[in-house]
Amino acid sequence: MQEHTRETPGRPPPSALDVIFTRRSVRLYTGQKIDAETVRALLDAAVQAPTAMHAEPWLFVVVQDETVLKRYSDRTKASWLSEVTDHVELHRPRGEDEKRFRDRLRDPAYSVFYNAGTLIVIYGRAKTPFAVADCWLAAQNLMLAACALGLGTCVIGSAAAALDSAEAKAEFGLPADAVAVAPIVVGIPDRNAIEPSERLAPHVVCWT
Repeated sequence: MQEHTRETPGRPPPSALDVIFTRRSVRLYTGQKIDAETVRALLDAAVQAPTAMHAEPWLFVVVQDETVLKRYSDRTKASWLSEVTDHVELHRPRGEDEKRFRDRLRDPAYSVFYNAGTLIVIYGRAKTPFAVADCWLAAQNLMLAACALGLGTCVIGSAAAALDSAEAKAEFGLPADAVAVAPIVVGIPDRNAIEPSERLAPHVVCWT
C-alpha cells in the first residue's frame, strides 16, 4: 500500500480518538491519484461499518478518470446554477457572495470535486428503510480510515443528484433502483488547505 501517513518516526500510529479529532473536510487537493491498493484499503474499512439486519446494502463506484470527473463536475455546476436563484444558500459556501459564487460556477476550470484525483461514491442498493443510514456509516468509516493514512476527504453531497441519474447508473453498471448516497472525494491535501472549523460543545438536552 502506498504510504501517505505523516507520522513522525518513533511515534505510535494515531489512535481512533486522534483520527476522529483531526479529520476535517478538505477542499483543496494536489490532484494526485491514490493507488488502487489504498482505495481498496479504504473500501475494506468502509464495509466494517454497522449494518442493520446485516444487509450490507452498499455499492461503491470509484472514479479516477479525469474526463469522467470533469463531466460530473460540469453537470453538478449546471444543476447548482439552475437552483441558485431560489435556493442560494443550498450550495453556496458560507461567507461567499452570490455573484462570486455564480462566476465560479461558470468557470470551466472550477471543479466541484476540488481537483481531487479520486471520487468514491457510495450507493445504496435500493430505498430500503436502513440503506441510507448504513451507507453513511460506511462513509464515516472510509473518511476516518483516509485520515489515519494522511489523506483528505470531503463529502460532495450536492453532486448526488447528477450521480443518481439514470444515465450515471447506466454508465457505472448500477441497478436502476440504486441510490447515490455519499459522494466522497479522496486525495492528497494541498498544503494550503483550510484549517478545521471549531465545533460547538455537545448540546445535551436530557441526561437522566
